Amino acid sequence: MRLILLALLTFLLFLANIFFGAIDIPFSEVWGILTGSGSADEALNYIVIGSRLPQAVTALLAGAALASSGLMLQTVFRNPLAGPSILGITSGASLGVALVLLLFGGMITIGSESIGGNLAVTVGALAGSFLVMGMLIGLSARIRSNLTLLIAGMMTGYLASSLVTLLSSISTARGIQSYIMWGMGTFAGVSMERLPWFAILTLTGLLLSMLLAKPLNLLLLGDNYAANLGVNVNRVRHMLLIATGLLSAVVTACCGPIGFIGLAMPHIARLLFRTDDHLVLMPATMLCGAVLALACNLASVLPDGNVIPINALTPLAGVPVVLYVILKK
Repeated sequence: MRLILLALLTFLLFLANIFFGAIDIPFSEVWGILTGSGSADEALNYIVIGSRLPQAVTALLAGAALASSGLMLQTVFRNPLAGPSILGITSGASLGVALVLLLFGGMITIGSESIGGNLAVTVGALAGSFLVMGMLIGLSARIRSNLTLLIAGMMTGYLASSLVTLLSSISTARGIQSYIMWGMGTFAGVSMERLPWFAILTLTGLLLSMLLAKPLNLLLLGDNYAANLGVNVNRVRHMLLIATGLLSAVVTACCGPIGFIGLAMPHIARLLFRTDDHLVLMPATMLCGAVLALACNLASVLPDGNVIPINALTPLAGVPVVLYVILKK
């Protein structure tokens, strides 16, 4: 019943993201545009279909992706403060973006072709994320200890952060400003043209996360116990790295390094459902992440047209949860 109510809240927030915004559009007008009859005003058609709809879908998928990544990492590493950034994948994306914006001036040249703007930033972030993810998957084949793998990921993150600082010291003011703006986070970076591949990649990662729910239940009992029950612990760990890496990489590349959703939402789901069963906890965590992302996206648009960065809003929900976990445990 609680899952149904949470899904209903997610649906209502999704609709609110489409019907409400900086520009006041009548409900009947928005409904007509969504149902295909359109509007005589092309600007309104663009606002609803070209801006609000992809932004709402992006927030929905990104919130679910980050939250599920956090749940998987907290379970495997048995660390209640683990999140998508803990393995250094987010830092790898940040380094890729820093190379594009701070070193190459926002342009990437491949052979005779050059790309710039949001596409160049996305390519840089994906390249940095997948590079770190590939390194971690390679290390996981040799490192049997989850703690050692966790430390390796954290060290990779520190190394990437130091390189970003070095690039910032030699970059132009314009490049630094562009990098800071990217780091604030937004769900408006995925256009209608880019939405299909964003949705395909995130849904693939979310499906893989759901398939890992049962093995994660067994891993709660310990690696040795899970192995005795027939679970291939190394294979599950590789699949988890692929799932969390894919979700974190795609979301960070398209939306920036969104904080606290992956860290806090698994705890919110546990508090709401009072269970450690991942067959329930996984979809609940995804819905909690989607609710927070949609709520932050809705609150980020001010009536005067200005936009509050997403990373200025997510800590308002995330910090109290983290403090509660620290004080309780």
